Order: sequence, then structure tokens, then C-alpha cells
Amino acid sequence: MSTQLVNDDAEISPELAELAAAYGVATDYVDQAGAHVQVSRATIEAVLAALGVDTTGPEWIPVALRDRQLRDWRRLMPPVFVTRVGQARSTWVHVPHGTEASAWIRTHTGERIDLKQLDVWVEPRLVGGELIGEATFEVPAGLPIGWHTLHAVGDGTEESCPLAVAPDRLTPEEIIGDRQWGLMAQIYSLRSRNSWGTGDLGDVREIAAWSGRDLGAGFTLINPLHAAGPTAPMTPSPYLPVTRRYANPIYIAVLDIPEMDRLTEKRRRSIEKLAASFAGVNESSELLDRDSTWTAKRTALKWIFDAGRKNSREREYEQFCVEQGSGLLDYATWCVLIERYGMSTKEWPTKYLDAHSDEVAKFRRKNSADVEFHMWMQWILDEQLAAAQLASRDAGMAIGIIHDLAVGVHPQGADAWSQHSVLANGIGVGAPPDMYNQMGQDWSQPPWRPDALADAAFAPFSNMLRTILRHAGGLRIDHILGLFRMWWVPNGMPAYAGTFVRYDHDALLGILCLEAHLAGAVVIGEDLGTVEPWVQTALAERGILGTSILWFERADGNVLAPEHWRKEALASVTVHDLPPTAGYLRDEHVRIRAELDLLTRPLAIEQAESLSERQQWLDLLRQLGMLAWDVDTDSDEGLDQVLIALHKALASAPSRLLGVAIPDLIGDRRAQNQPGTDQEYPNWRVPLSDAHGNGVLLEEVQQCGPLQAAVIASVQPASG
Repeated sequence: MSTQLVNDDAEISPELAELAAAYGVATDYVDQAGAHVQVSRATIEAVLAALGVDTTGPEWIPVALRDRQLRDWRRLMPPVFVTRVGQARSTWVHVPHGTEASAWIRTHTGERIDLKQLDVWVEPRLVGGELIGEATFEVPAGLPIGWHTLHAVGDGTEESCPLAVAPDRLTPEEIIGDRQWGLMAQIYSLRSRNSWGTGDLGDVREIAAWSGRDLGAGFTLINPLHAAGPTAPMTPSPYLPVTRRYANPIYIAVLDIPEMDRLTEKRRRSIEKLAASFAGVNESSELLDRDSTWTAKRTALKWIFDAGRKNSREREYEQFCVEQGSGLLDYATWCVLIERYGMSTKEWPTKYLDAHSDEVAKFRRKNSADVEFHMWMQWILDEQLAAAQLASRDAGMAIGIIHDLAVGVHPQGADAWSQHSVLANGIGVGAPPDMYNQMGQDWSQPPWRPDALADAAFAPFSNMLRTILRHAGGLRIDHILGLFRMWWVPNGMPAYAGTFVRYDHDALLGILCLEAHLAGAVVIGEDLGTVEPWVQTALAERGILGTSILWFERADGNVLAPEHWRKEALASVTVHDLPPTAGYLRDEHVRIRAELDLLTRPLAIEQAESLSERQQWLDLLRQLGMLAWDVDTDSDEGLDQVLIALHKALASAPSRLLGVAIPDLIGDRRAQNQPGTDQEYPNWRVPLSDAHGNGVLLEEVQQCGPLQAAVIASVQPASG
């Protein structure tokens, strides 16, 4: 195994290495190619600084290390306790040495369970000049699954913390059965005749109902619906949201809102006229214009909001606001602030930079109607999400809508503002170099600080999951490796010069499994990239499905026959970070990277490698009898035959879930996203088109042409 240095100053002292390890900061790692990479001192120091650790001089390192070691000794009890059903674990209570302590649990049903103190000797520690002892209590195995409260008393002080009892593992097979297949859709790109220039939740409902009822699909996997800033220019990437907890109002199906019937005839005609103005746009192959869509929708939504609600509807809205609590209020306040002062907080009055200040509270009261408008839109979204999931289940789907969770949030977004204390400053998350992104990736998203997130009882994580899972049959987690470790890139450094930072994966997985269990949802982890082997094992043990992408399934330099793929996984031919299959077969992934100067190897080598990969698959497909030997794969007709054969190969895998990308049903070739780019490529702005680049409506997809019929037939279970 070779060793690489990311730069010349990679040597770090043993003391700094020990401090980094204490904070979960990697000083070296093994990359996707198996090479050992040593991280530079500059990177380590920058990452530690983002964690609030001073390493400006050697004399500060021992101080910082001792402070880390005593962190929990300064607490009476943990900020949160996460365990598994059926497992007995222990927790600590810190009190002055020699002082008695007691602990008990109040379950979610109100039952009190006193905890047994264990006869465990722990050497007391000197903390701030006082000797502190540790009492150990048993958390019993018989606790029911759910959220409870752990209480402790020591030295006259009583505290409590959340206690999460998670299922030992999720049981996706009980929901899925042996196998389900479903469509994968980038909703904004898939428009119907009723759309306003971009796809919306009415289209989601229609896709799910149609594919479940007419095609026998068991799920519909959609892109993240997370909110973008409600001002122009609206960020197109669904993977760079301002918050992951709440959805983008651009997805509201305006004409489906019940309060439309409260409008005056003049207002109703005005809204219908706005809707009609997008008729030609919906069929265009031009890049999506979210700003025009949002401008029109916001106008219509404000008119509907101003029309008021019936008393029964008002009570439902108020209940929603109560359930969402301060998180919804913070998000809505941020929306109004950026409408007044812009997305960049550098242009805001400094008095509004602290989300929890008195000045922000005054602003919220002064602008209460505008704040309520944004809260109301989230309620409408919640209703329409519920309607889409209900329609999917009524259509016979076993799972229904599978939502997608992005890795992080916009550095100037609502979460970055309201959850500032749990995010690392001066850091962007991303991915180390790999075969498809040879310079590494920096997604410019501030990561959660592992220590601060734990101090917050993981509430930002659990609240986000609970909101998304309210009306979901499943959740796909993009880059689920981030629950274990994240690639941190200090600002100003190239993406390849970052390092990994570890998280409390046991706690995060426990909370994820608990929330998914309570919601009755399956969980899919996108576990591709630089993966430590034990991570996939840990996910599988918790009943979290993995991800298999046909083009990435390889072994010993050769393509891996589908019969050897994982069973507990969502398998598909392509994914949103690659061109549709027809485009991939024509080297779109190579062409785009070459034109954007993203290759680190000569173009000829990339083309030769792509040709070799494609030829290996053609050979395998022919050997399996899925592709005739005489098919001219260079022709358009032959291309369709290869696309169909690849989906037959997909169906031959044992994978529990099979995903079919909607662009593959019509031979679309244009890539939706090129990782590692921002404005260089029109990411997330490409509408659904056919093989000739003509815009395609949802109604046309539903007509089920020959290519679509063959692809769907290949993944449908055999009848009888």
C-alpha cells in the first residue's frame, strides 16, 4: 500500500495526533484506490480550530487535550442517552466524590422506573479544584421502544435528558415483502400540463397513483424537496437547501389548495391566467426557470393566504404550528429576513445575526403577518405531501413515497442561522478524490459539530427526521457515510486537502432507526464512495438498505454480475449524479468532464476505460442471453436494446428494491448534475426530454411507448 501526502507540511507531532484522535479528526486514511493518505498539519489545525480547539502553540495542546478528557466530568449526566430495545446498558452520574446519587426513567406512558446502581469503581477526577466521582446506573433491557426521559439527582441537583430506545434493527422485509420496484423522479424536471414551469406535488401524487395503479410499482423515489431561499435567484440544487427540515413552496400545487374557493371571481381568474401562462413553458426543452415559477406562485399563494380559512381549517393550521414548534418559527422568520435584507448575512443589520436574540424576537412580532405566511405555506406543503402518500397507498403501493435527505445545508441558509451553535464555521463538507471526481468535492455545506450536536441531544437531527417522515413510506439518505464520518474541507483549501471527522454513529443510527420505526418507513443509505468495509456491515445489521448502482458494481477490475449484488439494497442502473443510461452509453459523463476540465488523466485514457467498461457489460449481457449478439449497439435502435437489456440485468439481481429512472423510460440523454461543478454546468435545471432533446410531459410518459413498456416489463415481477 503506497502512502501519499496531500502537501509538503504533512508531518504532525504525536501530541497533535493524540489531540486530533480525541476529537475524532483523522490524521490519515485509506482512499478508494487503497492508497494510504497522510493528512497535513495545516488541515488538522484548521479542522480543530473549527471545533473550537486552540492549537496556536505547543503549550496549548496539553491544555486542550485535558479539557476534552474532562468534558463529561463537568456534567451531572449525559445530554442524551441512546440505547437499543432488549439491551441492558449503563449510564453515569457525576457528583462530588462521596456524594450519593440516584436515577430513574419516566417512560412516554408516564411510568416511573427506578434504576439500580451498579457496583462499579471509577477513579474520581479533579475538576476545577473539586474531586468528582462517578456513579454507574443500569438502564434495563425491558424498556419499550420510544422516547422517554432519564432523570438523575446528585448533591441536591436534579437534571433530566432524553432517553431514546431504538429497535435493534428495522424490518424492511415486513414492509417490502420479497421485492418492490418503483420509479425514480427528479420532480422539478417532470412537468404535466397543470404544472407552473416546474413539477410539483400534484405531479408527485399523479406519478405515484399512476405507477402504483397501472404498473404495479411499490414506491416512488423523489429528489429532496428541501426548501431553497424564497428569493431570486433561487438555488437550483435540491442538495444545497437552506433547511432540510422544511420543504420548498415552489412544489405547492396552487390550484389544489382548498382555500381557492374563498377567492373572489377576479382573483380566481387572475390565478388561472398565471397558471395558463406556463402552458408553453411546460413543453419546452429549455432550461428550467425557477425564478419565474416562484414569482408567479408566490403571488398566487399570497392571494390565497389573504383570503383566510374556515374555523376548522384554522384549527388544523394552528395544530400544525404547535407540533412544529420553534423550528418552524425560526425558519419562517429567516425567510422574512432574507426578503428584506438578502441571502448574504454580511448585508444584514448585525442585530439580526443571532437567531435567538431579543432583536430578532422584536422583528418577528413586528412582521408577524409575513412570518405567518411562510408558516402557512409549510402547512399547505404538509397537507399536499400527506395527499401524495395517501394516493400512493390507495394505488396499492407497499411503500409509497420515498423522500431523499441531502447531506447538509447552504452556508447562508435558515439552518446555518438558527442552528449556528451546532455547525462548524470555516468548513465545507464534501468527498475525497475518487475515480469519478478525481479532484475531490467540496459542497460548501457547514457540517454539524459532533460535540455540539451531542450537547444539543441530537435534537436538530431527530426533529428533522420526524418532520420529513411525517408523510413518507421511506427515506433515502444521501451519503449516509456522513453518520459515521464526514470529509471536512477547511475554507480556502482544495477539496482533496480535507480530512475525515468521526461522529457518534451508534447514537445517530439509533435515533434514525427509532424515528423510521415510529413512522413505519424503510431507510435506504447511499453508501457509495470511500467506504470502510465495517460501515456497510453496521448499516445492514440495523436493517438499513444499501445502494447498488450498476455502473459502480465491480470486482477485481471487472463488472460484477448482478447475481452477486447485495439483496438488502436499492439497485438501479443509473443515479442522479450520472447521465441517464442512454447518455452514459454515449460517454456523456466523459464528454462533460473533459469540456469542463475536470479530468486528471488524458481524455484518451478516460475514453478507453469507458469503452472497456461498456464492452464488459455488452459481453455479459450477451452471455446472459439478455442482448442478441447481432445488435448494432452504435445505432439508436441498438442503444435502446442495450438500455432494455441493462434493466433486465438489474432485475436479475437479488436486490430487494429496484429503481427505474424516469429519463430511462424515454431515452433521455442529458445529465441532471455534474458533481464538482456549480455554474459550469446547468445542474438541476434540465427538464425531462426525449432522445432528440424535445421536452416531454408527464401525460406523454403515461402513454407508455415501446421503450418504456419494455423497460418496465423487465423489472415487473412475473405474473402467476
